[in-house]
Amino acid sequence: MQLNTKHLLTIRDLNAEEVRGLVQRAADLKAALKGQGHQPSLAGKSVALIFDKPSTRTRVSFEVGVSQLGAKPLFMTSRDSQLGRDEPLKDTARVMSRYVDAMVVRTFGQEVVEELAQWGGVPVINALTDRYHPCQVLSDLLTVREHLGRLQGLTYAWLGDGNNMAHSWLEAAAALGLNLRLACPPDFMPDKGIVDHARERGAEITITHDPREAVVGAQVVNTDVWASMGQEDQAGARRQAFDGYTLDAGLLALADPAAIVLHCLPAHRGEEISEEVLEGPQSVVWDQAENRLHMQKAILEALLAPQAS
Repeated sequence: MQLNTKHLLTIRDLNAEEVRGLVQRAADLKAALKGQGHQPSLAGKSVALIFDKPSTRTRVSFEVGVSQLGAKPLFMTSRDSQLGRDEPLKDTARVMSRYVDAMVVRTFGQEVVEELAQWGGVPVINALTDRYHPCQVLSDLLTVREHLGRLQGLTYAWLGDGNNMAHSWLEAAAALGLNLRLACPPDFMPDKGIVDHARERGAEITITHDPREAVVGAQVVNTDVWASMGQEDQAGARRQAFDGYTLDAGLLALADPAAIVLHCLPAHRGEEISEEVLEGPQSVVWDQAENRLHMQKAILEALLAPQAS
């Protein structure tokens, strides 16, 4: 498939057709891998994985995905490059663009991926910033379609922090016109501009402080850790602020009986989600984690080898 963007910095870079196309291509790549029929569409290419934040799923899914597509992954942290020695990002971007065919970046500020994209000559993929997590939510859409057979006509509930995941769900809702309910404590609301953009694009957005209001009748129930990486010093205060937001059996009982539960992991059992729900029959988090691999491959192909997909 062909994307109208050179980079994937946020789901806002994609239109509805492109989002659906990535979901379909990821599903095709998953089926091909299971059938051992996958072709290395990126043979001869190199992809730099530049990670300022440690990771399990993001790193492994991208590194394995790059390899399965026939390309060479090059993993780097800020300790391994001049990024940790105050080299201007525009200099790094221009040099790296002469060595590799794409940069996958997991970092703190959204401005980092934006500057690398501005100055570099190769595609930049946002593997996570403090503001957005587009690859995760795109793969979550694949999981929803796998288990519920569709994306439209569903009610999506988000419980917890109005963080990078909430922001990317809002942008997915904007692209596809989804019905999205977000339950967040008053001091942890999503960015108003991102909410307004989703509503302007036709998404049905409900913002509440009551997790029960968000969950009732929902077909997709989604949560995340209360204290993300870099927020460990706030963990105690956040546990107090998120009291009542634990996705347990009682709260899940308010959802559609056929609802699925998503969690992007790692999970803190007994905080944002109970052990019973995480390991229960409505949890699809392990399929969700696997689907990171297939979506990363679809994104890489669409940016680096559009004729292959």
